[in-house]
This record gives sequence, C-alpha cells and structure tokens, in this order.
Amino acid sequence: LHRCLPASPPPALSATCRSRIAPPLGRELAKRRTPMLARSRTLLRPVASHARRPLCTGGKVSPMKTGTELYMSLYPEASSDSGLRLGNITPDFACETTHGHWSSFHAWKKDKWAILFSHPADFTPVCTTEIGRLALKYDELTDLDCLVATLSVDPVKSHEEWLEDVVAHCENEIEVKFPIIGDADRSISTAYGMIDPATSGEQELPLTIRAVFIINPENKLMLSLNYPACVGRNMDEIVRCVKALQLSYQKSIATPANWPNNHADIPLGDGRTTSFKGSVFLLPTVSDEEAAAHYPGYHTCDVPSKKAYLRLVTEEQVKTAPTN
Repeated sequence: LHRCLPASPPPALSATCRSRIAPPLGRELAKRRTPMLARSRTLLRPVASHARRPLCTGGKVSPMKTGTELYMSLYPEASSDSGLRLGNITPDFACETTHGHWSSFHAWKKDKWAILFSHPADFTPVCTTEIGRLALKYDELTDLDCLVATLSVDPVKSHEEWLEDVVAHCENEIEVKFPIIGDADRSISTAYGMIDPATSGEQELPLTIRAVFIINPENKLMLSLNYPACVGRNMDEIVRCVKALQLSYQKSIATPANWPNNHADIPLGDGRTTSFKGSVFLLPTVSDEEAAAHYPGYHTCDVPSKKAYLRLVTEEQVKTAPTN
C-alpha cells in the first residue's frame, strides 16, 4: 500500500510575530515565504492527510513563540522530490522485528524521541561491534526518554542468530534490549534513502549504509548521519546529539561546536572569564523581548561586526528556563 503525502502550505507569520524575530533573519522571513511543496516520497503504509501540526506538548517543547516553534517552521515537513531531509515527517512503516510485529513505526514511538540506526549486514565485523557499543548506551538513552531501533536488510531470524555473536564478542557484559528490524524486501531502507532501489537488486550483498536518524516527538527528522560500511560510528557522539537536540527543542537554544566543552575561556569587559564553559546560544529566531523575559542577563559577545547575534546563556540559566 503506497501513497504520497499531500502538499500542505506552512502557516503565514503574523505581522506581530514577524516584527519580533531577531534580525537579520526576521527581515528575510518577512520578505520571503517559501511554499511547501508536495512530498513525492511514497510511504510504506497509508497515513492521514495533515497540515502542519502543533508541536507535541509531551515533548516538553519551549514555550517561546519566537524560539523552537518558529525555528521548526523554517523546515518544510515534506520535500519536493524523493529525498528525506531535515524537518520532514519521516516515512511510517509496518515491519517484523526481534521484538515482534509492528503495525506502525510512528505508533511504536508515539510522542517520543527515537533513533533509527541501520547497519549494512548481519555477521559482518564492524556491525557486530556497533550493536554491542549501542547496547552499552541503551540505558542512558532510555533515561533521556529516547527509543532505539536498529535495522538491516537481513530477515529477523538472521538477526536473532547473529545477536549471539554480538553478545559473545563485546568485551563488556551486555544485553541487547532494543529491537532490530528485518527489512528483507528493502522497502524501509529505500524509503529512508539508505539504499538505491535501482541497483540494490543486482547486488550480491546489498549493503544498507550506516545511517543514524534522530526523530523528534512529531516524527520529524532532526538529524541524520551517514557512514560507509568501512567506518564504525561513535556512540558517545550519537548520545551527545540526542542531548543537544532535546535541549534545543525544550529551551530554544543552539549548541556551539564541541558542546559541552566550549567557551571555556572568553573575553569579558577588560578581562576574561571561565563562567561560560558549556554555555549555549539562543536560537537566531528568538526575539530580544523573549530572550530578556526567559533568559534575563544573557551575554552578547562583542565581535568586530558589532552585530548582536552571539547571544550566550549559561548552563545554570538553561536549567532554570521554563518548558511547557
């Protein structure tokens, strides 16, 4: 059962909202409203037609109107071609897993963050270590209220047999608690762009790329990582990304490079300070009014351009900022 998701135009920004967006992004948004184009991707099961939906309250989204809510509206929920891009609603699907049958991926992860983690093939060396290392991070991800599912084009029976090797090879005592999806017909891998439908049927070993999809409570793709079969992934970085995405979603902030090991020593006045280690930036869409209301005393870094876009808030300010 296949169908395309219908076109759905983004909501117009009110004059009040436009005037409150931080420059220069506000001026650009006021000049240009890009219409949302129809998604041409076919889904693996029927889904109801939808317009842009409100952000899920179960995800503890930031209450700032010019923060996460406005920032997320900049990403179309559907692409104009067959590509799956950031901000798009991810394809739903039914499947068999090592935990039984799923009638809907979206129903399984309802109102939660989730990681869809693909590996090229069972009984391959790098994949064996990756599943083992991901199992070691599972409890930490669960504490973040983030679900985990992995996938390859092997059938479920192969997954179950291979997991014995995974557990035996890992140097730590592990238990693989997350489900592994069997995608033997390659339909899910094709829908998510992990495999080329035109050539995979001709390959003796149709490797699914090493992909990581981090999906928010509204089923929107927030981050994707693609690795070749010859390079294993760093699970610490995946956990860091989940933490950064959740913090941005909940607090209307953006994490700098190398966060949380950033801004350990910055100029302040006539001297320097270490008080901003691990600090984060306000999203560019956040108005000065909402910034002052939710993060009073935030610090604007002085730069040669004199443009006030580097607005830092400390870890302590982030912890005490309200969420819905």
